[in-house]
Amino acid sequence: MLKSIVQFAQRISIDPRRRLALRFIRGRGIEIGALHNPLWMPPWARVTYVDRLTEGELRGHYPELSSFRLVKVDVVDDGEKLTRFEPGTQDFIIASHFLEHTQDPIGTIRRLLEVLRPGGILFLAVPDKRFTFDKGRPETEFAHVLRDSLEGPQWSYDGHLREFVSLVMGSSGEQLEAVVNGFRATNYSIHFHVWSQRSLRDFLDRLIADIRLPMKIEAFVDNTRGRGENICIVRKTAS
Repeated sequence: MLKSIVQFAQRISIDPRRRLALRFIRGRGIEIGALHNPLWMPPWARVTYVDRLTEGELRGHYPELSSFRLVKVDVVDDGEKLTRFEPGTQDFIIASHFLEHTQDPIGTIRRLLEVLRPGGILFLAVPDKRFTFDKGRPETEFAHVLRDSLEGPQWSYDGHLREFVSLVMGSSGEQLEAVVNGFRATNYSIHFHVWSQRSLRDFLDRLIADIRLPMKIEAFVDNTRGRGENICIVRKTAS
């Protein structure tokens, strides 16, 4: 028993995700798009898994995950809109490697905050482009996501697809157009926006300073050596 406790404590101390979950996650909440890699839950937390597709549909959409066990999807819903959740009902929302897939990051965070109770926690883990297949792509500027929020993301949708297919997949010409058309037809979820540690922190700070979203940053943790990501713990403040 003592050995198990020591091993658990060592895992907690080494893994920033577990350490932050132990500190901040409690009550009842949701995790969006967990797929095969859900966040570890402390025993005093209860989580509902949300995804835009059923487990079977996810396996068809992501054949590269065929050898992995996926979490059971409890609620099928658009993670950017959370239409099946009432405002102020969740103690926490976990969005791990999700924000980069959203077409309107500002609108998404605004909605996630609406669904949280005052004082609730938004656990964001966002890949750092410098450590992923996005390393050749330009960082997303705040002016870009602001326009996505104000005008809607359709103006930039095709451009994102072409940039991803060109700079990540290395396709060009007719092959590029064929892949883009395929992604468009299947609504394939790419990384629409990409950030480094610096630009992600700037984005979040400007949500507070410029957009006046009801939030404060409780922790911002570099986890690039562990998972090539940065983790931000956001607490909903009084509106």
